Amino acid sequence: MLATIISHPSCHEHRMPEGHPECPERLDAINNRLLASGLDGLVMHRTTPEVTHEQLRRVHEADYLKSLALSAPPPGSDRIIPFDNDVYLSAGTLKAARHAAGAAVHGVDLIMAGDTDAVFCNVRPPGHHAEPDRAMGFCLYNNVAVAAAHALAHHGLERIAIADFDVHHGNGTQTMFYNEPRVLFCSSFQHPFYPNTPTDVPRDHIVNVPLPATCRSDDFRAAIREHWLPALTRFRPQLLLISAGFDAHEEDDMSSISLTDRDYDWVSRELRALVDRSRESDNPAYHCRGIVSTLEGGYALSALGRSAVLHIKALAKL
Repeated sequence: MLATIISHPSCHEHRMPEGHPECPERLDAINNRLLASGLDGLVMHRTTPEVTHEQLRRVHEADYLKSLALSAPPPGSDRIIPFDNDVYLSAGTLKAARHAAGAAVHGVDLIMAGDTDAVFCNVRPPGHHAEPDRAMGFCLYNNVAVAAAHALAHHGLERIAIADFDVHHGNGTQTMFYNEPRVLFCSSFQHPFYPNTPTDVPRDHIVNVPLPATCRSDDFRAAIREHWLPALTRFRPQLLLISAGFDAHEEDDMSSISLTDRDYDWVSRELRALVDRSRESDNPAYHCRGIVSTLEGGYALSALGRSAVLHIKALAKL
């Protein structure tokens, strides 16, 4: 079964101030590396529909969505408007954000239809910092949370896992599922660091793994082995979602953690292996249907392209 990459041209139209690291070239870095690696012809490519208002409302408040719509510059405008903490709106922003969230939803639908068992959403803006009622940290709609809520409500799944290896904590995702034990949230991140959310959470379905700024490959892998993998194995997810942030890379000056290309390959293959092992169970209720991964951070373009392609190859078992 071929892996699938979902994107949309509108994701290039979300503009940030000149020199901002969250730029359209991030998507190009991944696409160009796919072509150079020869992987491009070994995967399916899909264009995403827009997310619906109903799908967004499962995790975001109506007043927040309305404020975004009222604040965005009109079509054709060259203005870039500051909206919240390092969040900007341009004329193309909300269309890009609707396609970014729509890609994650579409990925879930493709998995549930049996069309693929591994999806990577090459989209922007990212999402995991977005709260129910607030944009923050480059994020407007919480793409992975919208996908998880869709899987629960539309497909009737009972156990969904979200693995977030961005260097920043996925505070928005944690908030949205804080009281939802059907969603296991596993997050590794530099701490203390933005967004400085508390790490000691009294919830069995939230597994926070704070990492010191001195963290290197061995420490990262040990933390994943000790905390994430046992929790995921016990939980037996029916669907695995990934917030794939590559900004802990040693070439990325967004953080102090120093991971390498091979660390992203390793964690991706561990997650893929967990999905494959689930299918060895005699009980179909314990089978994981597949993986939907969506791009979060990663701002050193060469490192992003290399790491994301290794991530895609691992999910595709290539």
